[in-house]
Amino acid sequence: MHMADALVSPAVGGAMLAVSAGLVAYSARKMRKDFDPSRIPLMGIMGAFVFAAQMINFAIPGTGSSGHIGGAVLLAALLGPYAAFLALTCVLVIQALFFADGGLLALGCNIFNMGFFGCFLAYPIFLKPMAGNFSNPVKVLLASILACIVSLQLGAFCVVLETLVSGVTQLPFGAFVALMQPIHLSIGVVEGALTGLAIVFVYRARPQIFLECNAQKSFSYRAVLGSLLIAALAIGGGLSLLASGDPDGLEWSMEKVAGTAELESSGAVHGAAADVQEKTSFLPDYSIPDSESAAGTSVAGIVGSLITLAAALAVGFALKPRTKRTRVCV
Repeated sequence: MHMADALVSPAVGGAMLAVSAGLVAYSARKMRKDFDPSRIPLMGIMGAFVFAAQMINFAIPGTGSSGHIGGAVLLAALLGPYAAFLALTCVLVIQALFFADGGLLALGCNIFNMGFFGCFLAYPIFLKPMAGNFSNPVKVLLASILACIVSLQLGAFCVVLETLVSGVTQLPFGAFVALMQPIHLSIGVVEGALTGLAIVFVYRARPQIFLECNAQKSFSYRAVLGSLLIAALAIGGGLSLLASGDPDGLEWSMEKVAGTAELESSGAVHGAAADVQEKTSFLPDYSIPDSESAAGTSVAGIVGSLITLAAALAVGFALKPRTKRTRVCV
């Protein structure tokens, strides 16, 4: 559901960038105030994991469309909403800058649409209350599905609203929303199931991750971190080759309404954003420029995962709380 620059006007893109920047600043302040430093490696690895997982588009049977996980609900479950929002922001910025996935002008829209609803609404209102202490796999699975559906439905509706306010006449509100909502409902079911399974795996490997406060005695994340890092590199470098070639839910909806997913944009701001992205994206569309080799996808998956790992770690350490928390779980 990465929006391209052609879908937003400079006014909408600028406004949503300001909104997302405010949420980043708020999340950074909250994370600096109350975040366990021992979770910073988990933040980095989960950022890499979500980057890699987003490369795998799964087909939606009978539609000719595909979807991929957004990752906000999964990140929030393991990191809390604030660190999750920052980790997902790292993913989306790196995708836009280095892989031309999502527009630079639309970056604020993508961060808000894909991050806000999952981290700050779906997780605290649906996943956390329904899943409880995450010990019951059935509850976790059902709660994850509902949370992901809510997150994607709200995010998809925001995409439609942003194109409406931007004046993209090729995508009339009624027809566009009538396609966006149902297809993202299907995608949400699949993402929710995958999210639930991932949470169950992590809980069984290290249930302490899901405690809301830390015991004074520290514990090691090493085993689960190693597994998640291996999984991220395997997904990005190998399983990404098996991704569906069908257009994702947004592109599919655009093709149905406008006849194409490649809408034209004009103007100085759009041109400047395109020029910057052309210069920074060294593996555009997750491929080696001027090469048809499938190895480009593997290279992009591994390189992107490692860059995201480094970026999320850097953010985590930069926001490391000055004093260590001493609350004890009872």
